[in-house]
Amino acid sequence: MAVIHNTTMTPGKLELLAAWLPTRPWYIGTAREPELTKAGGFRLDDPQGEVGIEFMVVTDRSGDRPVSYHLPLSYRGAPLGGADQGLIGTSEHGVLGRRWVYDGTHDPVLVAQLLALLQGRAEPQAQSATNAPDPSVTRYFTGVGFSTVVASTAVVDGQYGTDVVVETTAGAEPHGESAGHPTLRVTRVLRPDQQATGTNAAEARGYITAGWRLPDGDESRGPFVVLCDASH
Repeated sequence: MAVIHNTTMTPGKLELLAAWLPTRPWYIGTAREPELTKAGGFRLDDPQGEVGIEFMVVTDRSGDRPVSYHLPLSYRGAPLGGADQGLIGTSEHGVLGRRWVYDGTHDPVLVAQLLALLQGRAEPQAQSATNAPDPSVTRYFTGVGFSTVVASTAVVDGQYGTDVVVETTAGAEPHGESAGHPTLRVTRVLRPDQQATGTNAAEARGYITAGWRLPDGDESRGPFVVLCDASH
């Protein structure tokens, strides 16, 4: 169970993200630096209790119209080997000390827990409270289950989102799963009233939907992650 500490991070998460976001191909650039506010999200627990896992929504108000982004983040107490390209930055946590903050699509622990959530083996948690499940985060999954033991990932950022092709190996737990190559399509730019299955429902084996706050105070929901058919 992840413990939410009421403390500070220096620099703060939004400061780190404001410098990192303009480097992403899916960022809708403006003439000014990002002006970010938190707009929602949820967490997942690392079964080993070592990695913080957060799915944050931020809204950028620097352009003519506000734009909301979905940002999977992982927090570690030491650098993640082989993931330099996913490093957002480092920050000093008031309780835990130095934390390495990663784009979670590059973190195998976050990816494994996403696969577990899709298959009903992990429970979404509230973003800012300890031991508080978040029932507003929903999932859909169909077909034969597969392993959540991540052997490797290939991350591809595109204009509208991030694809994570996962190589899994058969796990030790008795779920009857097998190895495979599922693809997680991570939505980056959140738009109100998006279809829950993304642009092509026929490709979706599953999806995770969640809500976020719109600039006018209303709530919206949409797909944060879509599970596509395994690659061959």
